[in-house]
Amino acid sequence: MGSKNKLKRFAENETFPNVIQPSREEVVNGFEFKGKWSAFFKNDNPIVLELGCGKGEYTVGLAKRNPNKNYIGIDIKGARFWRGAKTALEESLPNVAFIRTQIELVDELFAKHEVSEIWITFPDPQIKYKRTKHRMTNEAFLKKYKSILKVDGLIHLKTDSEFMHGYTLGVLHGLGHEVIYANHDVYKNEGSPDEVLKIQTFYENQYLERGKPITYIQFRMSN
Repeated sequence: MGSKNKLKRFAENETFPNVIQPSREEVVNGFEFKGKWSAFFKNDNPIVLELGCGKGEYTVGLAKRNPNKNYIGIDIKGARFWRGAKTALEESLPNVAFIRTQIELVDELFAKHEVSEIWITFPDPQIKYKRTKHRMTNEAFLKKYKSILKVDGLIHLKTDSEFMHGYTLGVLHGLGHEVIYANHDVYKNEGSPDEVLKIQTFYENQYLERGKPITYIQFRMSN
């Protein structure tokens, strides 16, 4: 993407009512919507997150399917989720928002038990050992998710990485969390939820064209 395009998208994001772009300081020093997302959406509907949302395909796709839930995509790359934010406005989806910030600040954005579900879609697997701390399903990240999820809240991981799939299952079993469903090739093996099969991201389509299997895990944090 050219720098001119990026600058144009950054400028447009500034005008979108469904985009929030706080500074790091604003997030860690008392984020204005933490515990108050019902005021932002003007309803008390369940909140679902897409972490590392990219272009926002899941945020928008799920919002269309479930108008009685609020969906928030989080990513540091605003030029990417510009597409999802713009689509949500064009299609008059009041239950969509995007936040431009780092994923590791997620527990500063939401209060305890404020989130009903989390989707992690095609994260960087961070395969090198020294990058373990950046894997979005490591123990430290899982603690952050648990702190904001409702007691029975669900987490979904959809990825093209067999490594990430296997790593996550190992972490979950090791920590005693509940794996509700796992599939290492969702388009070959039956049984995955409809929203796993019917919503595809830009990157997922590229992986499928290369013949890569898409994996999925649905799990719940232990008490």
